[in-house]
Amino acid sequence: MIKAVYPGSFDPVTLGHLDIIRRAAKVVDELIIGVLVNSAKTSFFTLEERVEMIEQVTKDLPNVRVKKFEGMTVNFARENEAHLIIRGLRAVTDFEYEMQIAQTNHMIAPDIDTMFFTTSLEYAFLSSTIVKEVAYYGEDITKFVMPEVIDAFNKKHEVLGLKKLEKLG
Repeated sequence: MIKAVYPGSFDPVTLGHLDIIRRAAKVVDELIIGVLVNSAKTSFFTLEERVEMIEQVTKDLPNVRVKKFEGMTVNFARENEAHLIIRGLRAVTDFEYEMQIAQTNHMIAPDIDTMFFTTSLEYAFLSSTIVKEVAYYGEDITKFVMPEVIDAFNKKHEVLGLKKLEKLG
């Protein structure tokens, strides 16, 4: 049985993330989405909100589970008995950074490998940061995220007094 983890902050989960999740779920028996508590970043969505969003957008994938974690990804993989880490690549610049991380992880945990998925071209430009920026100004993000994520933005925007987003398309 091949078990893998796909770690990230997912603040929010985008169609680019979902592209990687769906493709990875086809090649492994179990995929655990690890939602990272990143002390170096201030998240827009709480950890619980991010986990809930991912659970909603992956509910049709029976071999996908979502868990929160803190610390090193290799330790999270070990705790979940996974021997594979999934990472997405948008551009060559991502590769340099991701390769350093993969090599470091391999030195720490030689029994855990990293598999890279290149993002589909239509999402190569997309990042959670871009989505948050566009949403902040109340612009249409339907080409970037699932409707469940727009709902989460609207709840958050209501609390913060920001412009509500429309579900278009």
